[in-house]
Amino acid sequence: MSTSADALIRRLDSVENRPDAVELRALSYDLLHPRPGPASGPVVDVGCGTGRAVAELAGRGVRAVGVDLDERMIAAARRRWPGADLRVADALALPFEDGELAGYRADKVLHDLAEPERALAEARRALAPGGRAVLVGQDWDGLLIDSGLPALTRTIVHARADLVRHPRAGRAQRGLLLDGGFEDVTVEVRTQVLTGAAVLPIVLDAVEACRTAGAVTGAEAGAWADDQRERARTGRLCVAVPFFVTAATRP
Repeated sequence: MSTSADALIRRLDSVENRPDAVELRALSYDLLHPRPGPASGPVVDVGCGTGRAVAELAGRGVRAVGVDLDERMIAAARRRWPGADLRVADALALPFEDGELAGYRADKVLHDLAEPERALAEARRALAPGGRAVLVGQDWDGLLIDSGLPALTRTIVHARADLVRHPRAGRAQRGLLLDGGFEDVTVEVRTQVLTGAAVLPIVLDAVEACRTAGAVTGAEAGAWADDQRERARTGRLCVAVPFFVTAATRP
């Protein structure tokens, strides 16, 4: 596996092991209303990454299947969870028959799609009547970063959001599900608060992406990065990330 893929997996692990991330995943599992046992239809985790949610759902007795378009992630997931049902597949072309699924879960996926409504149309096709769809998505425009340079921080947050294919997919999830013909749509927001030096690479990557895109100058990026490094050094780095958790039923 490439160095960049290894780095991504390490970063995913550091975030997914946090107590608030564990709690957020558990909420998404509960909202699926899963029925354990072999008689129930499978639940798919779309964009499964290294397969943690698949393994955790299986631990609840759920028939879980993980799909991801990234072959490197699926390879890593298979090494971590031998025997799990993990497949290379596209969110726009799920490897399931019409009405086969009891549940559909997509965690931090829709923002990476140019047309998230197509993914939800595919979810509706594959879900059985009464099947549940649960979406978890961060709001890239709503990222909150403590900084001594607030005006520049606003520029960086919005510029970084503009580099995402669909940065406001999280707040749009309710409307997307309603437009896709789903019923009983509920939505809530959970906020993850990240502190400590482990968060520093995340904010530095954000400002570097903005500098590369020309949204800020090198001098601005340097000053902002220096402020964040000092905050990390003194234990004052603080980032809040709002996540929309949206659930619905396929009629």
